[in-house]
Amino acid sequence: MMGAMFVLYAVLVGLVAGRLLGGRVANLGTLRIGWAPVAVVGLAIQLVLFSEPGAAVYVASSALVFAVVLRNLAVPGLPLVAIGAASNLLAIIANGGFMPADPGAVAALGGREVSGYSNSVVVDDPALRPLTDIFALPPWLPLANVFSLGDVAIAVGIAVAIAVGMRNRTTG
Repeated sequence: MMGAMFVLYAVLVGLVAGRLLGGRVANLGTLRIGWAPVAVVGLAIQLVLFSEPGAAVYVASSALVFAVVLRNLAVPGLPLVAIGAASNLLAIIANGGFMPADPGAVAALGGREVSGYSNSVVVDDPALRPLTDIFALPPWLPLANVFSLGDVAIAVGIAVAIAVGMRNRTTG
């Protein structure tokens, strides 16, 4: 489940950057996110999904979260999240509800097989290859996994949203 790993790193980077820029974590409480409950439902579905197969449910829950991001494009950083989410969603839809993982990227992780359902599958010739999981984090990092350019955009956008949100008292 790549998303959770990358989001954790993005949150940490955003918090550190926000603090270095003189922001306060308490200021994040003023960040207004419209449709936040919809995002929580979409993410909760994905958490449950990874214990059971269901590509259609994965695509639908990703679309819910994407709708929330689009609803909140005025929040700094979320336009980048939207670009990354759209990129990932396109690759997933084009490949039957799964995010293809490049065999070389998986090999860089030591060829670890994912147990249970995963949205990533090793594919030799995926549709929209540049948008798929073609990179790998170093295996020595906690939660190391494969990732896409869309994941990078999502992570940078989240980090920006957190850092800017920590600086602003009235974001939204």
